[in-house]
Amino acid sequence: MTAATEFAPAKINLALHVVGQEANGYHLLDSLVVFADVGDRVSVTPASAMSVTVDGPFAEGVPNDARNLVWKAAERAGIAAQIVLTKNLPHGAGIGGGSSDAAAVLRALGRPDLALELGADVPVCLKATPQRMQGIGDVLADVPRCPAFSLVLVNPGAHVPTPDVFRALQVKTNSPMKAMPTDGDWLAWLKAQRNDLQGAAIARAPVIADALAVLHDAVLARMSGSGSTCFGIYPDRIGAEKAAARIAQNNPDWWVTASQTVGAS
Repeated sequence: MTAATEFAPAKINLALHVVGQEANGYHLLDSLVVFADVGDRVSVTPASAMSVTVDGPFAEGVPNDARNLVWKAAERAGIAAQIVLTKNLPHGAGIGGGSSDAAAVLRALGRPDLALELGADVPVCLKATPQRMQGIGDVLADVPRCPAFSLVLVNPGAHVPTPDVFRALQVKTNSPMKAMPTDGDWLAWLKAQRNDLQGAAIARAPVIADALAVLHDAVLARMSGSGSTCFGIYPDRIGAEKAAARIAQNNPDWWVTASQTVGAS
């Protein structure tokens, strides 16, 4: 292989329905996943021995050894590499940071077949275009008419471990998403969907409710994944940037950014 640099975009669950649980404990999902124009960056260079260097605004606390998914991705591929990971996204935030980083390494190495071995979110992060994600994350379908959305992403700094949120979920079998629009009003459709993990996450980290509250002027506000990042959909990028500036000024310790999702290709 030659040296390669890959973008690892933030993964946003615009809707996330928990529709069942297998005997082995894995939860079955039905989710609309999109990707934002903000994310981490991963550089992979062939080397005689594995190494991971982490920099960027969220580097603190990110392991630089075999605990990191980028290391595991290269190791599974049987390739020693020098990996530089620039963390622009908060970790443990429900926006697929680690999974997207691992997917970026697999893209660089040309080994997409290893995705599911590294975690349920890695296969969808390999796609990086709007997807309906079902099963345990292994059943993916392109969403060809999904538009791009202007978002504000807000993370109040709470780390909510995903297994804890799933354990706290009282009802494991919920209704799947409704049929997606073929044309028409995607926002109306999204408003009729849910994130079934939102209540359980707020119970563990009440500050998530505060993050949703500051998105009061959004067309739709919801938590992504298992938290703690929340998103607000705004009519356009200018509106999103104004809202992000307001929220950041009032909450200087939070991660707040305006972004645009990638629409269907």
